Amino acid sequence: MLHPLVRRSWAPRGQTPIVRCWDRRDRLSVIGAITVPPSRERHRLSAVFRIHTKNVKTPRATEFLRILDRHVRGPLVMVLDRLNVYRAAVRRWRASRPPGAPRVGVEWLPPYAPDLNPAEQLWNNGKRTDPANLSPADRDDLRGHVRRSLIRQRCSPNLLASAFDHAGLPL
Repeated sequence: MLHPLVRRSWAPRGQTPIVRCWDRRDRLSVIGAITVPPSRERHRLSAVFRIHTKNVKTPRATEFLRILDRHVRGPLVMVLDRLNVYRAAVRRWRASRPPGAPRVGVEWLPPYAPDLNPAEQLWNNGKRTDPANLSPADRDDLRGHVRRSLIRQRCSPNLLASAFDHAGLPL
């Protein structure tokens, strides 16, 4: 959102820091996945994501699954939370796949279990570290900051692996 997440900051003694922001409710929605290679090597973890200016609904989630299918070659196992958008997207995506496409398995997380979802750990990290005390000028500015944060996380296999460690999931 355009409202800053106010964190601790430094200021000269006796001068309260001021974070100026817009009184607007613009927001971005991000859909993403962490990819794990068949060898399960921690240094080969990667992340795929898309940023949208509106809420992610079934058509956009279906398109993301198609992008993910092109990104990952060979058999694919997806672990998703039980959001209705994802359920519908998986049905549409499976129906549109060609007959000779590699096998796809879907495992569903319990109804509300953000602690078990490694991608949630990335979102939490991205919200609390990079944009702390950030007051973007508009949605495009926010998009640039979010994109840089996600790219930084994608390029850090140790951070991606720590999301699995936090969730208690083996690699």
